[in-house]
Amino acid sequence: MSESLKKFEGLEFQELTESEMRARAESFLTRMSTRRTVRDFSDRPVKQDIIQNALATAGTAPSGANRQPWHFAAVGSSTIKKKIRLGAEEEERQFYDGRAPQDWLEALAPFGTDANKPFLEIAPWLIAVFARKFDVDDAGKKQKNYYVTESVSIATGLLVAALHNAGLATLTHTPSPMKFLNEILDRPVREKPLMLIVVGYPQEDAKVPVIKRKDLNQIASFH
Repeated sequence: MSESLKKFEGLEFQELTESEMRARAESFLTRMSTRRTVRDFSDRPVKQDIIQNALATAGTAPSGANRQPWHFAAVGSSTIKKKIRLGAEEEERQFYDGRAPQDWLEALAPFGTDANKPFLEIAPWLIAVFARKFDVDDAGKKQKNYYVTESVSIATGLLVAALHNAGLATLTHTPSPMKFLNEILDRPVREKPLMLIVVGYPQEDAKVPVIKRKDLNQIASFH
C-alpha cells in the first residue's frame, strides 16, 4: 500500500432526513432538466473564479486507485481560442467532406451542424479535457493510471453539471482527432484530449433543437 493510503481519517457525511433527501433530489432534477447544449454563444465575459470552482468540483470525482487521471486546460485567451478554432475546423472539414459515414451525417443533419465553429472564438471560455494515461513521479518513474476513460468521464459529467448549476451554458465539442490540442496547449503526449467544453452565456436569441429526452423507464430499470 502506498504511503498516502496507510492512514485513514473519519468520514464527513451529512445524513439527511427522507424529506430533505427527496426535496434535494427533486430540486436538482428540476435544475438539470433545463440543461441544453448551446451553439449560439455570447462574448459576455465570465469571471475566472466561477470556472475555477467548477473545475474544483470536477476534481472531486472518484477515480481508479485515486490516481485522478485528468487535466483540464481552461482557455480564456482570444489568441489561443483562435488557434483552437483553426485546428478544430480543419479536422471538422475532413470529417464532413469524407471521413464521416453517411449514417452519422444523417443523424447529425437535424441539428444543423457543419465544419464552421465560430463559438470556439466567441465564447469566453474553452475547457480542454485531457486523460492522463500515466504519470511520472518525482524520481522519474512511470506510474500507470487505471480506469482512465471512466474516471475522466465521471469528472467531466460533474464539470458540466457544476457549470450549469452556476448559470452557464455549455457545449461538448469533439473534433477528431484532437492531437492539435496537445501542441497548442503544450500538454505532454501521454495526455489524450477527449473533448472541448465551450462555456459562457447563450446569445439572447439563441435557438436549440426541439428534442425529447427518453423517459426514465427507457434508461433505467429496478430489480
